[in-house]
Amino acid sequence: MHALQYEITLPADYDMGIIRTRVATKGHLLDDFPGLGLKAYLIREREAGSPVNQYAPFYLWNAPEGMNAFLWGAGFQGLVDDFGRPEVQHWTGLAYEEGPSSGTLPRAAVRLRRPVPAGVRPADAVGAALAETRRTAALSGVVATALAVDPRHWELVHFTLWERPEPGTAGEAYEVLHLSSPEAGRLRRGRQW
Repeated sequence: MHALQYEITLPADYDMGIIRTRVATKGHLLDDFPGLGLKAYLIREREAGSPVNQYAPFYLWNAPEGMNAFLWGAGFQGLVDDFGRPEVQHWTGLAYEEGPSSGTLPRAAVRLRRPVPAGVRPADAVGAALAETRRTAALSGVVATALAVDPRHWELVHFTLWERPEPGTAGEAYEVLHLSSPEAGRLRRGRQW
Protein backbone atom coordinates (compact mmCIF):
# COMPACT_ATOMS: atom_id res chain seq x y z
CA MET A 1 0.00 0.00 0.00
CA HIS A 2 1.17 3.52 -0.79
CA ALA A 3 -0.33 6.72 0.64
CA LEU A 4 -0.18 9.95 -1.34
CA GLN A 5 -1.46 13.49 -0.80
CA TYR A 6 -1.00 16.89 -2.33
CA GLU A 7 -2.26 20.13 -0.85
CA ILE A 8 -3.38 23.08 -2.91
CA THR A 9 -3.65 26.05 -0.59
CA LEU A 10 -5.91 28.73 -2.05
CA PRO A 11 -6.32 32.45 -1.29
CA ALA A 12 -8.30 33.43 1.80
CA ASP A 13 -11.08 34.90 -0.37
CA TYR A 14 -11.13 32.00 -2.86
CA ASP A 15 -14.61 30.77 -3.81
CA MET A 16 -14.49 27.16 -2.58
CA GLY A 17 -17.62 26.54 -4.63
CA ILE A 18 -15.23 26.23 -7.58
CA ILE A 19 -13.56 23.22 -5.92
CA ARG A 20 -16.92 21.75 -4.93
CA THR A 21 -18.09 22.00 -8.56
CA ARG A 22 -14.81 20.53 -9.83
CA VAL A 23 -15.21 17.50 -7.58
CA ALA A 24 -18.92 17.14 -8.39
CA THR A 25 -18.21 17.10 -12.13
CA LYS A 26 -14.87 15.23 -12.22
CA GLY A 27 -14.71 13.14 -9.05
CA HIS A 28 -16.39 10.15 -10.65
CA LEU A 29 -13.56 9.87 -13.19
CA LEU A 30 -11.48 7.85 -10.70
CA ASP A 31 -14.35 5.66 -9.49
CA ASP A 32 -12.94 2.75 -11.53
CA PHE A 33 -9.23 3.67 -11.73
CA PRO A 34 -7.02 0.53 -11.72
CA GLY A 35 -4.76 0.18 -8.69
CA LEU A 36 -6.59 2.80 -6.63
CA GLY A 37 -7.72 1.58 -3.24
CA LEU A 38 -9.37 4.87 -2.40
CA LYS A 39 -9.21 8.59 -3.03
CA ALA A 40 -10.84 10.96 -0.57
CA TYR A 41 -11.54 14.33 -2.16
CA LEU A 42 -10.81 16.62 0.78
CA ILE A 43 -11.21 20.32 1.47
CA ARG A 44 -10.64 22.66 4.38
CA GLU A 45 -12.35 26.06 4.48
CA ARG A 46 -11.55 29.19 6.44
CA GLU A 47 -15.24 29.92 6.91
CA ALA A 48 -15.56 26.54 8.65
CA GLY A 49 -12.71 27.31 11.08
CA SER A 50 -9.69 26.09 9.11
CA PRO A 51 -6.62 28.34 9.03
CA VAL A 52 -6.59 27.97 5.21
CA ASN A 53 -8.74 27.27 2.18
CA GLN A 54 -7.33 24.07 0.77
CA TYR A 55 -8.01 21.25 -1.66
CA ALA A 56 -6.03 18.23 -0.41
CA PRO A 57 -7.02 14.82 -1.83
CA PHE A 58 -5.64 11.75 -0.05
CA TYR A 59 -5.01 8.44 -1.84
CA LEU A 60 -4.33 4.86 -0.81
CA TRP A 61 -2.88 2.85 -3.70
CA ASN A 62 -2.81 -0.93 -3.93
CA ALA A 63 0.05 -0.92 -6.40
CA PRO A 64 2.70 1.53 -7.58
CA GLU A 65 1.61 0.94 -11.18
CA GLY A 66 -1.76 2.56 -10.50
CA MET A 67 -0.16 5.48 -8.67
CA ASN A 68 2.31 6.00 -11.51
CA ALA A 69 -0.42 5.77 -14.15
CA PHE A 70 -2.26 8.54 -12.30
CA LEU A 71 0.75 10.82 -11.70
CA TRP A 72 1.97 10.61 -15.31
CA GLY A 73 -1.50 10.60 -16.85
CA ALA A 74 -4.09 13.08 -18.01
CA GLY A 75 -5.94 13.41 -14.67
CA PHE A 76 -3.01 14.75 -12.68
CA GLN A 77 -1.86 16.85 -15.65
CA GLY A 78 -5.28 18.54 -15.64
CA LEU A 79 -4.75 19.52 -12.02
CA VAL A 80 -1.25 20.80 -12.85
CA ASP A 81 -2.66 22.81 -15.75
CA ASP A 82 -5.28 24.42 -13.49
CA PHE A 83 -3.33 24.98 -10.24
CA GLY A 84 0.38 24.46 -10.97
CA ARG A 85 2.45 21.46 -9.99
CA PRO A 86 1.96 20.70 -6.29
CA GLU A 87 4.43 18.96 -4.03
CA VAL A 88 3.26 15.35 -3.80
CA GLN A 89 3.74 13.80 -0.39
CA HIS A 90 4.24 10.05 -0.40
CA TRP A 91 4.34 7.54 2.43
CA THR A 92 4.91 3.78 2.54
CA GLY A 93 1.89 1.96 3.90
CA LEU A 94 2.21 0.30 7.30
CA ALA A 95 -1.39 -0.67 8.17
CA TYR A 96 -4.98 -0.39 7.02
CA GLU A 97 -8.08 -1.18 9.06
CA GLU A 98 -11.79 -0.77 8.48
CA GLY A 99 -13.94 0.54 11.31
CA PRO A 100 -17.45 -0.09 12.62
CA SER A 101 -18.88 2.28 9.97
CA SER A 102 -17.16 0.54 7.06
CA GLY A 103 -19.35 0.75 3.98
CA THR A 104 -20.74 4.15 5.01
CA LEU A 105 -19.82 7.16 2.91
CA PRO A 106 -17.47 9.28 5.00
CA ARG A 107 -18.23 12.94 5.62
CA ALA A 108 -14.98 13.87 7.36
CA ALA A 109 -11.33 12.88 7.47
CA VAL A 110 -8.50 13.58 9.88
CA ARG A 111 -4.81 13.46 9.04
CA LEU A 112 -2.32 13.42 11.89
CA ARG A 113 1.37 13.71 11.07
CA ARG A 114 3.96 12.97 13.75
CA PRO A 115 7.75 12.87 13.58
CA VAL A 116 9.59 9.81 14.85
CA PRO A 117 11.84 11.41 17.51
CA ALA A 118 15.58 11.00 16.91
CA GLY A 119 16.13 9.12 20.18
CA VAL A 120 13.36 6.58 19.58
CA ARG A 121 13.99 3.26 17.84
CA PRO A 122 11.98 3.29 14.58
CA ALA A 123 10.51 -0.16 15.31
CA ASP A 124 9.28 1.04 18.71
CA ALA A 125 7.65 4.13 17.19
CA VAL A 126 5.97 2.04 14.50
CA GLY A 127 4.81 -0.53 17.05
CA ALA A 128 3.15 2.18 19.15
CA ALA A 129 1.59 3.72 16.03
CA LEU A 130 0.22 0.32 14.95
CA ALA A 131 -1.44 -0.12 18.35
CA GLU A 132 -2.94 3.37 18.02
CA THR A 133 -4.24 2.50 14.55
CA ARG A 134 -6.00 -0.60 15.91
CA ARG A 135 -7.56 1.47 18.73
CA THR A 136 -8.72 4.11 16.26
CA ALA A 137 -10.27 1.48 13.98
CA ALA A 138 -12.49 0.31 16.84
CA LEU A 139 -13.97 3.77 17.53
CA SER A 140 -17.60 4.46 16.77
CA GLY A 141 -17.99 6.35 13.49
CA VAL A 142 -14.73 5.21 11.89
CA VAL A 143 -15.10 4.15 8.26
CA ALA A 144 -11.42 3.26 7.75
CA THR A 145 -7.99 4.23 9.04
CA ALA A 146 -4.49 3.91 7.63
CA LEU A 147 -0.96 4.32 8.93
CA ALA A 148 2.02 5.13 6.74
CA VAL A 149 5.61 6.36 7.10
CA ASP A 150 8.01 8.60 5.22
CA PRO A 151 11.40 7.11 6.17
CA ARG A 152 13.29 9.97 4.48
CA HIS A 153 11.96 12.45 7.03
CA TRP A 154 10.96 9.87 9.67
CA GLU A 155 7.36 10.99 9.76
CA LEU A 156 4.32 8.85 10.57
CA VAL A 157 0.93 9.76 9.14
CA HIS A 158 -2.39 8.51 10.48
CA PHE A 159 -5.34 9.02 8.12
CA THR A 160 -8.88 8.29 9.26
CA LEU A 161 -12.21 8.55 7.43
CA TRP A 162 -15.24 9.30 9.63
CA GLU A 163 -18.95 8.93 8.93
CA ARG A 164 -19.74 12.20 10.71
CA PRO A 165 -18.32 15.70 10.44
CA GLU A 166 -15.99 17.07 13.12
CA PRO A 167 -15.01 13.85 14.89
CA GLY A 168 -13.10 15.89 17.49
CA THR A 169 -9.78 14.06 17.21
CA ALA A 170 -6.26 15.50 16.95
CA GLY A 171 -4.93 16.44 13.52
CA GLU A 172 -6.01 18.39 10.45
CA ALA A 173 -9.75 17.98 9.87
CA TYR A 174 -11.17 17.87 6.35
CA GLU A 175 -14.57 17.65 4.73
CA VAL A 176 -14.92 14.71 2.33
CA LEU A 177 -16.64 15.81 -0.89
CA HIS A 178 -16.45 12.46 -2.69
CA LEU A 179 -14.87 9.05 -2.23
CA SER A 180 -13.58 7.00 -5.13
CA SER A 181 -12.89 3.47 -3.91
CA PRO A 182 -12.61 1.15 -6.91
CA GLU A 183 -10.24 -1.30 -5.22
CA ALA A 184 -10.85 -0.63 -1.51
CA GLY A 185 -11.69 -4.29 -1.10
CA ARG A 186 -8.16 -5.15 -2.22
CA LEU A 187 -6.46 -2.96 0.41
CA ARG A 188 -4.77 -5.48 2.68
CA ARG A 189 -6.07 -5.30 6.26
CA GLY A 190 -3.74 -5.08 9.20
CA ARG A 191 0.01 -4.72 9.27
CA GLN A 192 1.63 -4.43 5.83
CA TRP A 193 4.68 -6.66 6.39
